[in-house]
Amino acid sequence: MSASARSFDLAVVGAGICGLAHALAAARRGKRVVVFDRDAQANGASIRNFGFITITGQQAGACWARAMRSREVWSEVAEAARIPVLQRGLLTVARRPEARRVIEDFLATEMGAECRLVEPAGLADYGAGLRAGRFAGALYSPHEMRVESREAIPQLAAWLAERHGVVFHYQTAVHAAAPPRLETSAGAFEAGAVVVCPGDDFRTLHPERIAAYGLRRCLLHMMRLAPAAFDPALPAVMSDLGMVRYLGYAELPAAAALARRLEAEQAAHLDNGVHLIVVRSADGSLVVGDSHHYAATPPPFAPTRVDDLILDEYAEVFDGPLPPVVERWTGTYASAADRLMLVDRPSDALRIVLITSGTGASTSFAIAEEVIDELYGSAHGVPA
Repeated sequence: MSASARSFDLAVVGAGICGLAHALAAARRGKRVVVFDRDAQANGASIRNFGFITITGQQAGACWARAMRSREVWSEVAEAARIPVLQRGLLTVARRPEARRVIEDFLATEMGAECRLVEPAGLADYGAGLRAGRFAGALYSPHEMRVESREAIPQLAAWLAERHGVVFHYQTAVHAAAPPRLETSAGAFEAGAVVVCPGDDFRTLHPERIAAYGLRRCLLHMMRLAPAAFDPALPAVMSDLGMVRYLGYAELPAAAALARRLEAEQAAHLDNGVHLIVVRSADGSLVVGDSHHYAATPPPFAPTRVDDLILDEYAEVFDGPLPPVVERWTGTYASAADRLMLVDRPSDALRIVLITSGTGASTSFAIAEEVIDELYGSAHGVPA
């Protein structure tokens, strides 16, 4: 390998959505970018999720603004890289009057400006199959996008290589990253700056820096249900349980009453961090989840009782028989009690970036732009 093939403006460690977002932000400035990943392809949280770019429900302020900006970038990239957008929009149904009051509070905020309250009788306009007669209403958001993450992430990487000349070294472990030098299992490389996007690996690179944040790992359960009579007109669907998990709702005054009722009626769901998200795939199958369990090293086991709680909530929201489960999996991501993301700065040319809230698909593009702006100075009108 020639010397020029080992020298870059920016090196990114990690080929998940966070790493790819940084590669894009730098490549748009004309930087020569190399991405390293220890696996043969992205295999972590970035492909084990819903592929759901979630805006409505993100915490008010910086997180919501980042989600809105990331959605803009996703729209640009999906078109350019020919990544199919399988669904648009979100219905968050209110099974209880307390949940409806949360929706009313939300609509009074800046974040609710383009959203609307849907009465039970009007839910049929968004697609058939919901148990609308049991609901107190729903919140419709036009902002969300759904891609098939296990396909979209490889497509995005391939497009970055083809369109922007980003160089990828898969199955390559990075042992040390201190710009301008990186030591890898494929030898030494040089880069003017380095961004480490370690996902939930807290111990390989700069563990002493990451340890200062007291991070844990969050384990989640997800399933794929067989293709069923699911109206393709329906957007993604959430329910009451999501309103006490997503801070954009949970921090509203009305959320306290909903939380008290859920604690009385669905304590097991709350204890297992269960809330409902249902999205549709191109073949008509449904991706359904999820749950949240926290530990330094989560166990590799997936108790059926947790899946049953998720499916129980599904059955309360959708009419008809429960489709068979055809696939089950777990995922893990970095989690922090006091922050949604972190950027650590060991040196002027080195950044460690972790999304600590499970919002990687929803916020990474905007976070990456901020980090690259910090490294290289603000830029405007960068090309697609």
